[in-house]
Amino acid sequence: MTELRELPSIIEICEKLKTASGCDFVGLALQNEIGPDVRWHYASGNLNDKYKRITVRFGKGIAGKIISSGSTMMITDFPKHINGKVTDYPIMLAEKLVSSYAVPLFFNGVPKGVLLIGRRESHVYSEDVQQMADDSALVLEQLLKEQIFR
Repeated sequence: MTELRELPSIIEICEKLKTASGCDFVGLALQNEIGPDVRWHYASGNLNDKYKRITVRFGKGIAGKIISSGSTMMITDFPKHINGKVTDYPIMLAEKLVSSYAVPLFFNGVPKGVLLIGRRESHVYSEDVQQMADDSALVLEQLLKEQIFR
């Protein structure tokens, strides 16, 4: 698989979303081509490189839950009101995120990736910001389809 950091259009979309949404962090996770594991391939606004070492099982962590459910997820005040243990959310811990909104990326009708925006403070994402993330996810699906999932 091509390294996502080498794909400038993907970086531009993530940077633009981070700025437009007023978020501190944008991350992109993809399910491995072989096996069910999911890992974070790209981040903007990251505090460190821990995201590169985070791998979650299908159904675990934000990325695994989004891919297994195929639906969006909003966390407004981490770690309050979450399902499961705090350690089930490694990207939130690694990046000290308190709020996030995550959107699935679909390839051939199957969820295979996640676009996550986050802040390091409690926040409820407006419908406008959710729509921005949803729209960015659609553009990323097209780019990834053309460049990676041929």
